[in-house]
Amino acid sequence: MAVVLDDHLVTLTCDNCGDTVTGPRPPADGEVVWTLLSEHGWGGSPLAAGPHRCAHCIRLGPAAGGVPGGILGIEHIDGVTVVTVAGDVDLDTGDTLRLALRHAADMGGDVLIDLGRTDLLDSTALGLLVRAHRTAAERGARVCVAVTSPLIRQVLQVTGLDKVLSVAVDRAEALARLTAERT
Repeated sequence: MAVVLDDHLVTLTCDNCGDTVTGPRPPADGEVVWTLLSEHGWGGSPLAAGPHRCAHCIRLGPAAGGVPGGILGIEHIDGVTVVTVAGDVDLDTGDTLRLALRHAADMGGDVLIDLGRTDLLDSTALGLLVRAHRTAAERGARVCVAVTSPLIRQVLQVTGLDKVLSVAVDRAEALARLTAERT
């Protein structure tokens, strides 16, 4: 939870993805941020103590315990937006991944797609990975995919996507690659 209160402004940070919104500080009770939440479509506690979630993360579903469609969360780590995926990503769950990747692109910077808890990707998911790569490249950013599943690694090799996408063996390697290449 990150809320910055100054004399005239309140800045909220989404507890799920790290996105921020700033607005005027309510005159009556400085600890009440409900007005700012509702103006921007955010959800959570009406108090500055939080938790708070941005409109994008609310559409993804619950913040904890697994989000529908296999998106566990979106977070910002060392300037990299990390989309953590769990479970199968197929035609039925592709819309949730599409929304998460769009939100990651809106946040700017490099994107890490953590597939460490995923065992199956269908053609829908592969298309979304390629689209995320292209979208990032158009705005001067990079995408790295963390893949621990031997089956997914094989699919990426057979389709030739391992030559298009930056593929790391795990989340730590992907983060290290993205942050090291930035300097």
